[in-house]
Parts: sequence; structure tokens; C-alpha cells
Amino acid sequence: MTETHGFGVIGTGVWGETHLMTYSTHPHAKLVCICDLDEDLLKERAEQYGAESYTTDYHELLERDDVEAVSVVTPDFLHREIVLAAAKAGKHILLEKPMATTVEDCEAMIEATESAGVKFMVDFHNRWNPAMWDAKQALENGELGEPQMMTLRLNDTIYVPTEMLSWAGTSSVVWFLGSHSVDLVRWMFDDEVKRVYSVARSRVLAERGVDTPDFFLTILEMEGGGVAHVENCWIMSEAMPTVFDFKMELIGSEGTVFADCSSHRMVQKFSPQGAEYADVAVRTHVQGLPNGFGVQSIRHFADCVIEDREPVVGGVDGLNVTKVLVAIHESAEAGQPVEINW
Repeated sequence: MTETHGFGVIGTGVWGETHLMTYSTHPHAKLVCICDLDEDLLKERAEQYGAESYTTDYHELLERDDVEAVSVVTPDFLHREIVLAAAKAGKHILLEKPMATTVEDCEAMIEATESAGVKFMVDFHNRWNPAMWDAKQALENGELGEPQMMTLRLNDTIYVPTEMLSWAGTSSVVWFLGSHSVDLVRWMFDDEVKRVYSVARSRVLAERGVDTPDFFLTILEMEGGGVAHVENCWIMSEAMPTVFDFKMELIGSEGTVFADCSSHRMVQKFSPQGAEYADVAVRTHVQGLPNGFGVQSIRHFADCVIEDREPVVGGVDGLNVTKVLVAIHESAEAGQPVEINW
């Protein structure tokens, strides 16, 4: 196969760079055009990753005939209009999680992409996480019996909402990290959530001028009887050797799996800059090429476009996760459980 396919990226920030490095190193992909409102960053990214062109107006990118597919890597509340425009332009779409912050926006995007006949994938990249994949295979192979209980902790240090994300005050840790958590729960149990009970507190970040909860502690009851406990926090100490803390415990009727995706200690670095558990799984490089499960999910989308096949994660997954995330916010605000009607 020698034909190359044109890709564009809308949003070139921290995670947008992962999309740039993936497309720019794919043997059958061409990074045609990239877009961001930060023109200085845009020029830097275009030069670093060899983009043929760049623009601060995503409509200009979507008008290009040589762009076959796009990644949308903008803040979670800015997805709908871009996706609708991309679908209208006939572009295949990889959308960063969460799909949207309202059910209505999710439904509008599904309708638009289905009507346009384009491929549509929501980037729940932890389905490519080796630890999570191994646990899922153990379930499917019958090693664990039926899943009964799951505890999942996915937290960030306070650096993320106070320094890394300029828009943290218009989002929440549940939208940012809980989207991964809920998708993993649905995937592991192969089931939907029927009842949500969540508790949140707003103290630390509010004192720093960031109007968003510090944490959510959530119980998810599945339709089939399984139960998951999910912890999402945005106020871990910056002294932590990793910017995130990611642990899972999955208990089945016949077996148990523990996963440590952050403080795994596979590589430990100690230097004048401090202690660090190096990234060996999410977004790393091997022999000069980007690797890790954050890259592999994007590469999967590119392969689906190039080989004309459907992505394994679609709009319905994004919609169903958003329904649960909305219920989590409602429960935390009301102080009582919320039922989800499917």
C-alpha cells in the first residue's frame, strides 16, 4: 500500500500534540493541515511535525479537499459545532473524550455523522491500555468468572486544573478524567449503568480561583448487578512523581485483577529535578517513533480511515458515557442517587 491519506488536527495543545506525532509518523498518513487559536503554538507545531499548512480558522481546514479525516482536540464544551461542520464537509472524525457535556449535543453529533456517512470515533484510549486490555481478556477468557465489583482511581495533581488547563473552571474532573473511568467500567462489565450516587466537594480549587469541584467519589450500579466505585480528584500534591494516579481493582466471581498504571515503578528516575516514574505506556517513544496506548488509539482511527473499516469505539459509546457523567453531576448536586433510563 503506497497511497497516503490526508489528515487534519483541530486543537494542537497538550493532547493535540499526540495526534500530530501519530499522523506525522504513520506510513500511509499525511499531516495536511492543523488548526489552533494560538498562532505562535500553531507555527511551532507545524514546523516540528511537518504539517503542510496551518490556520486559525477550522472552517478553512474543513474546506480542503486533501483533508480526508480530522481529529477534534478542543475543550470538551466546544465539540458540537466543529463536529457538525466536519460531518457536513464529509470528513471522518476522531473526537477527544468526553464526546460532549450534554446528551443533546451527543445526539446531534451522532445524527450528523450518520447522515453524512462518515466514520466517527470517540477517543477512549484506555481501551488500548495494556493493563486494561489484559484485564478485559481475562474476563472474556473466563479466568475471572463474572465481574462483581470494580474500584477505579484516576486522579490528577493540582497542576492540571491550575496550570495545564486554562479552561478547567468551565469543566470538571469528571468530564476530564471521569469520562475514561466510566467508559472502562462499561467496557469491563459489558453493561450499562442504571443508578449513580456521587459526592463532591469544592474547597481547595475554589480558594485558588478555579470554580470547579476538587473531587467526586461515585458509586455506579450496573443493570446486571455489578457495582463500581470511581474516584476522580484534581487536587493531588504536585510533589507526586507522576501527574496522574491510576489504579484499578477488578473482582470477579472466580478471580481478581489489580492494575497500577501510574506508580508501577517499571522505570524510576531520580535527579536534581526530583523523582519521576517515567511514562512507559501512555505516550512514549521507542526507536524514535511514538508509542503507547495514547498513540495506538489514534493510529487505530487512522488505520480505519485508510483501510475503510469501522472504529471499535463509536458515537453511541460517547453518548452513553455522557449520560452517566451528567447523572454524576446531578447526583453530587442533589445529594442523592440518580436513576438512568436507557
